[in-house]
Amino acid sequence: MPRCSPRSCSGWAPTSPGCARRPPAAAGAGRGGSQAPTDPSDPLFIAIRAHGNAAEYIPTLIVLSLLVGSRAPAWTLAFVIGATAARLAHAWGMLAARSWADVTRRRTVGAAGTYLFGLALAGTVLATL
Repeated sequence: MPRCSPRSCSGWAPTSPGCARRPPAAAGAGRGGSQAPTDPSDPLFIAIRAHGNAAEYIPTLIVLSLLVGSRAPAWTLAFVIGATAARLAHAWGMLAARSWADVTRRRTVGAAGTYLFGLALAGTVLATL
């Protein structure tokens, strides 16, 4: 196997087999080893957290909404609308914040609404079993 030399390897694209170089130490600096953002004020970090939070709650609310819609009286549709509005408020509050650590009113109202409407949906499902 040929040895790696400055003439045979040029940074990221080695020209001969067995020739591998590590990326410079500055690559991804400030973004962690996986190059994921670590600064709470980084817009990408905020978007990642907002997406992760939505992925945690929305599937459960969808299942509860479908169960309520198929079993419960029509007036319980207000719980589905409230849960949807709460999730939108929470996402808006997270994405509009300057930093992930900032607690905004929309985010707080959205989180509280998610819990309250989620409990109302779960209670309605249990009551209609």
